[in-house]
Amino acid sequence: MTGAVRLWSRRSRPLTPTARVRRLRRRITLLFALTSAVGLVAMAAWAVRGDDVRWRDQLDRTMSADTNWALGLLETDEDGRLDAGVLLDTAGTACPPLHLLSVPPDAAQEARRIAPADLVVEHTPRGPCLTVDGPAVRRAAAAAVNADEERSLDGVTTTGEPVRLFALPFYPPEAEEDARPQGALVTLADTAAQQVVHRRLAWRVTGGCALLVCLSALVGHLLSGRAVRPALEALDRQESFLADAAHDLRTPAASLRTLAETALRGDTDSTDVHRRTLRLAEGMGSLVDGLLTRARLMSGTAVLAVEPLRLDQLVEAVVEDAPTGGHRVTVEAGEAVVVADPDLVRRAVANLVGNALVHGHAPGDPAEVEVTVAVDGASTTVTVEDAGPGLPPEVVGALFDRFRSGSRSTGLGLSIASWVAHAHGGSLTAGPGRRGGARFVLRLPNGERPSADN
Repeated sequence: MTGAVRLWSRRSRPLTPTARVRRLRRRITLLFALTSAVGLVAMAAWAVRGDDVRWRDQLDRTMSADTNWALGLLETDEDGRLDAGVLLDTAGTACPPLHLLSVPPDAAQEARRIAPADLVVEHTPRGPCLTVDGPAVRRAAAAAVNADEERSLDGVTTTGEPVRLFALPFYPPEAEEDARPQGALVTLADTAAQQVVHRRLAWRVTGGCALLVCLSALVGHLLSGRAVRPALEALDRQESFLADAAHDLRTPAASLRTLAETALRGDTDSTDVHRRTLRLAEGMGSLVDGLLTRARLMSGTAVLAVEPLRLDQLVEAVVEDAPTGGHRVTVEAGEAVVVADPDLVRRAVANLVGNALVHGHAPGDPAEVEVTVAVDGASTTVTVEDAGPGLPPEVVGALFDRFRSGSRSTGLGLSIASWVAHAHGGSLTAGPGRRGGARFVLRLPNGERPSADN
């Protein structure tokens, strides 16, 4: 009972969005393969059936020509009896064998179907190269007489080899148009070689279809992977955003709860609690704003509202609004115009300056940050350099990934700045500065309007 409950719970467990998308990919692949298989099987069946009909028709035409030639050698004596002497002397019937069967006069005058047993065997070859049972020859002759036209059917020899039987009806001399056939001439042909070639073709077509179905399944798997890749990337971005939000908001939320509990106990001055609460709320607002910006950039919903922009004036405005708090920031900016999104570039520069103010100094010492704007050929650079302890070697390679700032911060500021740079067709690099601190270089192209797809 416990195993049944465990099995039921496992089956009823809801699939994650990623698992549902992957299941959809498998279904698309299967549907693509099944559709291709149906089409290929239909074409293969048509090709095999066409080849079978072709070689049989070709063999029937050859046998019809030979039988009509032999029929011209068949004579009738003065009493109306069949005379196969000229036929036997001229053609012989050992190979291919010729069987001559006639309809009894009384049965020929009756308007009824001739049964195979009613036919009279006028001639059957002795020691032919192909021998079949007498009933098979009678059935072929009866079919031709009753249909009043030539008939062919498949059979086997007495040794089990496949053969083709061809029956051609004949009429008495000077017969009227509505006269019934006087009998039938039956000949045989060996079909073993044709059937071997036909089976070989069938196997080749079957193997080719199987190979093409496998190839179709592979192509369908690749195409379905490309089709669902945007959905998987969107789900990955959503999960990353949720993980970032949970990670970033956990600490300030816990601090707010601690402050609330302290205020309820009355252990701390209310003014200090309010001040700290306001500071935490502002920090949480900045975190949420950064997370939303990052989510829009990653999802591609943040459309670049590009326009000609005085980058030097924007940098000076960002530095002027930055909360320096006793730190010193100097700006050296020459006139520079870029075509970019002002809001996104402002956020990127503010993140770089804020990062330098927080991490670009030793504990207890004021930070000294230099911001330089310069035109460098086809691009303009914004360099933010501090005199702090520099970048830890273990985080330089992944500095612009989230949660990799090298300190207790989230690292979202640098990652957002890097995404803004790449969205404009530029770059953001980090390295050691001239004074031993960190040096960040934001590079934006000049002149050309950036694409929102970058």
